Amino acid sequence: MNLFAINLFLAFVWMVLTDTGSASALVSGFVLGFGALWLAQPLYGEPGMYFVRTFRIMHLMLFFAWDLIKSSISVAAAVLLPGRVTQSGIIDMPLDVKSDVEILLVANLISLTPGTLSLDVSEDRKTLHIHAMFAADPEAEVQGLKDGMERMVRRVFEDDA
Repeated sequence: MNLFAINLFLAFVWMVLTDTGSASALVSGFVLGFGALWLAQPLYGEPGMYFVRTFRIMHLMLFFAWDLIKSSISVAAAVLLPGRVTQSGIIDMPLDVKSDVEILLVANLISLTPGTLSLDVSEDRKTLHIHAMFAADPEAEVQGLKDGMERMVRRVFEDDA
């Protein structure tokens, strides 16, 4: 049985029982349902991959939020402080992610981060072309993206617990 669907069902039940149609009631119902499913896990014998993947998704969201804050400050400083010179450029990032969903998620998260923009994916789907505002050291920029965003996305889609 799909635990995510059960969790959503429990969230909607919570929203109906509290007689609230708000998003906060849905989120709190989702969290309560997640906790209930976590506690009931030995009863239905499901492996814990749903729970591991949920924690990995939350970790990715927190990582992205932190990266968003850091890069927003860097871009704002580069724009607002006089005399600060940036060296932008096009860099090529070799991709370790393989599926379309993983490539899409990496490319979109990079594009949503201020100072970087995903331009294109190569025909063989092994290279992502990126415009970076801070590309003085392209190798360091690529390594930072691979160690950060791409690694976090790969972890979300791994099947090991």
